[in-house]
Amino acid sequence: MGHSGISTAVSTTAATEPRPGGRRRAAAPPAGVVKRRPRGGRRFTASSWVPWLFVAPALLLFVVFKYLPMAKGVELSFYDVRPFLGNLWVGLANYRSVFGDPQFQAALGHTVVLAVGGTIGSVIVGFFLALLLEGPARSLWFMRSAVFLPVVTATAVVGEIWRLLYYPTSAGFLNTVLGFLGIGPLHYLDHTSSALWSVMAVAIWTGGPYNMVIVLAGLTQVDRGLYEAAALDGANTWQRLRHITLPALRPVVTILLTLAAIRGFRTFTEVYVLTGGGPAGSTDVWMTRIYQLGFTRNEIGVASAAATLLFLVTVCLTVAMQWYQRRKEARP
Repeated sequence: MGHSGISTAVSTTAATEPRPGGRRRAAAPPAGVVKRRPRGGRRFTASSWVPWLFVAPALLLFVVFKYLPMAKGVELSFYDVRPFLGNLWVGLANYRSVFGDPQFQAALGHTVVLAVGGTIGSVIVGFFLALLLEGPARSLWFMRSAVFLPVVTATAVVGEIWRLLYYPTSAGFLNTVLGFLGIGPLHYLDHTSSALWSVMAVAIWTGGPYNMVIVLAGLTQVDRGLYEAAALDGANTWQRLRHITLPALRPVVTILLTLAAIRGFRTFTEVYVLTGGGPAGSTDVWMTRIYQLGFTRNEIGVASAAATLLFLVTVCLTVAMQWYQRRKEARP
C-alpha cells in the first residue's frame, strides 16, 4: 500500500473511531468536497406552525369580514345590482357614471380640500404637541394621556360634541366665547362658506394627537448629544429644530403624511354626524356620496365602483409616498 493509501486509511479510522461514550464520530467529508444543503428551501417543522396557529383567528376574521367583502365590492362594480332579480353585467358603465356625475365631481373637490387641509393641519398640530410634551417628566404622562383622548373616543361621539359646540345661536359655547370679544354669533355649519372649514377643524383636532404619538416615538431616536453640541456652537432653538430635529424626523413625516392623507380621503363619520353632506352639498365628500348612492338610492353597482376608485387612489398614494421616501434615502 502506498503512502497516500496509508494516510487515507488512517484518517478514515480516526474519523470513525468510537468516542469515550461509546458513540462513533461521523466521518469527515474528503478534502475539497463541500457539503450541500438539501434542495427545497426551508423545511417547515411542527414548531414553525405554532405562530401561525395564534394568528389564524385574526386572519380568518380579516378574510371573512374585510378581504372577501372588498373582492365582492370590486365584482359588483361591473354589474347593475338588482336584488332578487339577478345582476346584469354592465362592464365599465358604472365607472363612467361616477366620472360623469357632477355631484361626484363636486364631492371629489371637497374631499381633496378636506384631505389636504386636514393632513397639513393635523401634522403641524401633532408636531408642536410632541415638542411641547416631549420629555421624561412624570407629569407629562398625564398631559399626553389627556391630549390623546380624542383619538380613543368614538368619532360619532366627537362629532356630536362638536355639533353642540358649533350651536349657531348665542347660547352655543363657541359663540358665547366670541360674544365676550364682541363677535358673533356665527353659523359654523349652516352656511355653505364655512361648513367645510368647520368640519376640517374637527378633523385636525382629532388627528393631531394621533400624529403627536408618532412624532414622540421619532423624537426618542434623536441623539441628544447633537443638541448639546449645537448649543455649545451657539445655535438657537429654531436652528436646532431646523438642522437637527426635522432631518431626523424625515421618515416619520413620510409616515404621518401617508396616514393622514388616507384618513382625509376616507373621511365619513365627522361629515355625516355634523352636516350630513349639507348645507346644499357644500360638505358632501366621496364617502358620503358612496353612502347616499348605496343605501339611499340603492345604486349599489355605482357605489361599488366609487368605492373601488377610492381604494385605488389610497393604494397609489401609499406607493407614491413610499417611492418618494426611498428615493430620498438613496440620495447621498
